[in-house]
Amino acid sequence: MYTGGFNLNKVSVQELVDECDLVVYSGGVNLDSRYIMTSDISRPGLEMTGYFDYYPAERIQLLGMTEISYSHKMKKNERARIMDKMCGKNTPCFLVSRFLPVPVELEEAGKRHNIPILRSKLSTTRLSSRLTDFLQAKLSERRSVHGVLMDIYGLGVLITGDSGVGKSETALELIKRGHRLIADDRVEIYQQDERTLVGEAPEILNHLLEIRGVGIIDVMNLFGAGSVRQNTNISVIVNLENWSADKQYDRLGSGEQEYELFGVSLPKINIPVKVGRNMAIIIESAAMNFRAKSMGYDATQKFEDNLNRLIKKNSVNK
Repeated sequence: MYTGGFNLNKVSVQELVDECDLVVYSGGVNLDSRYIMTSDISRPGLEMTGYFDYYPAERIQLLGMTEISYSHKMKKNERARIMDKMCGKNTPCFLVSRFLPVPVELEEAGKRHNIPILRSKLSTTRLSSRLTDFLQAKLSERRSVHGVLMDIYGLGVLITGDSGVGKSETALELIKRGHRLIADDRVEIYQQDERTLVGEAPEILNHLLEIRGVGIIDVMNLFGAGSVRQNTNISVIVNLENWSADKQYDRLGSGEQEYELFGVSLPKINIPVKVGRNMAIIIESAAMNFRAKSMGYDATQKFEDNLNRLIKKNSVNK
């Protein structure tokens, strides 16, 4: 299923401005050629006091109420010296939250070192969270998986299986039943946190679905904006495999399997494909059953409890 890993490595400051609704205060030239290489954000509080031993100059330098207020209490010469020293060779940009006033010394230092200064109306905490989420999504290592990713009742279901088993055709039927397509053929997956994997389509395949004998169809154009979604957290993997008379298949749902990616384990359900089986309805039911299990209701356990009660009852009646 896994077909390779890659990393986008960098995000331009212009992308950051566009995606996070930032305002360019100064130094707005060549923002598309200035790059951010890490998702970590720096709040240079200690640096404002003159401590630069571990200054992470390669990060976005985010100044909030604390940093700006402290700078106002500094002497002008000291403020100019600190601001100039904060302009590292690899510093991508300075960012000031809450539309706070930018110190003149910072503006002058930014111009001397060709480092842009950006502003945002958001509070420092909200802005930091938004930047981190955006940069992690862009800079995280990604792995390309062969399959189809669907949003079924709010669950991210990754449909895998050998080529020609019917993944895309099943996805089309699911779309007609009101579910949403995220990606067909290739799914790009990255790790959002220790327990969450996110999947999305490569840009070239966005909203597109390949049906053998028909060709490429634009799902958004044919079925509307409600039939697609940009990305989703992956909750479960449904693996389609051609039915074989020699193989034993799980009939009670007690044989749980897992698939590990980026150190995160995902539950995996194997479903045999056979003529006459409506795979869309089966996958839809599997998603609903998985959700029921995650909410504490297990039909397999209920069956086993019923069976045990029946055995106990029959034993008493003997």
